[in-house]
Amino acid sequence: MKLKSVIMDEAAIRRSMTRITHEIIEKNNGTEDLCLLGIRRRGVPLAAMLQDNLKLFEGKTIPLGSVDISLYRDDLSELSDTAQTGTSEIPFDITGKKVILVDDVIYTGRTARAAIEAVIHRGRPRLIQLAVLVDRGHRELPIRADYVGKNLPTSHSEIVSVMVQEYDGKTEVQLFQM
Repeated sequence: MKLKSVIMDEAAIRRSMTRITHEIIEKNNGTEDLCLLGIRRRGVPLAAMLQDNLKLFEGKTIPLGSVDISLYRDDLSELSDTAQTGTSEIPFDITGKKVILVDDVIYTGRTARAAIEAVIHRGRPRLIQLAVLVDRGHRELPIRADYVGKNLPTSHSEIVSVMVQEYDGKTEVQLFQM
């Protein structure tokens, strides 16, 4: 893999997340009944960034959890004979809530589909919305993000890598050529 370019630096990511925060507030008429669920792994720190922004702009701490989609993947049998699972951490009741799923990149839509299934397995939210930092296109399922930080048309031979401080020691979005 060869690095083609840095698509977003930390400042650009923060600006995008700020804009997404304002869009969430506007679309939902405030923060009443909102909760955030980051899709493991890199969706979790992005959801925490949204939580911080919502607290700053609205003065209210929004419940934050995480979703592990391992058991809900539609390619599980292709990956391994034994399921490797992490844990979802949803320390609140999602029934009747407005759930905002947060992920780093949307590509085929299969991760989002699995996350929706994982959420519905835990309760019946009023609605589920999807926020992503990067939409790279190439959907295989009829799923779209409600909130997008950056639309980035890519080829199938390119890889979008979102790096976050918590896991990678820096925060940026990189584009690689395979």
